[in-house]
Amino acid sequence: MTSLPSPRWQWPLAYAVTLLVFLAMDAVWLSTATAALYRPAIGHLLAPTVDWAAAVLFYVFYFAGLVYFAIAPALASGRARQALVRGVLLGLLCYGTYDFTNQATMQGWPWLVTAVDLVWGGTVTGVSCWVAAVVTLRFLRRSAGGLR
Repeated sequence: MTSLPSPRWQWPLAYAVTLLVFLAMDAVWLSTATAALYRPAIGHLLAPTVDWAAAVLFYVFYFAGLVYFAIAPALASGRARQALVRGVLLGLLCYGTYDFTNQATMQGWPWLVTAVDLVWGGTVTGVSCWVAAVVTLRFLRRSAGGLR
């Protein structure tokens, strides 16, 4: 594999694509799963309104972690599939940390919520990382072709 150029905007591009894909998928998920799963199962724990500051902080840090731990290694190797695999594993780890901690410490936390969250976390994270890697690698390859 030939070495790709490393323009300084590859990280902001990967971050932006991750943000767009993840937020689009998560918006659809939350708009359907809240009524179908979360409200019936853990509605007594849900806040009446979203704490947007906390939500934004989660997304800012999570996307940075995805770029660093899943997408950057894929860009370095030139293989987008690596971002998919790393993203799925990172999603399982992060969503699992949240859900298994709740499972262990909250009375009546449903195993169904934990199982569904794990599947969702792995899926949304893996897909977002993979798409970001594909887009960024294509951009880098086009840049490399334009330099010759």
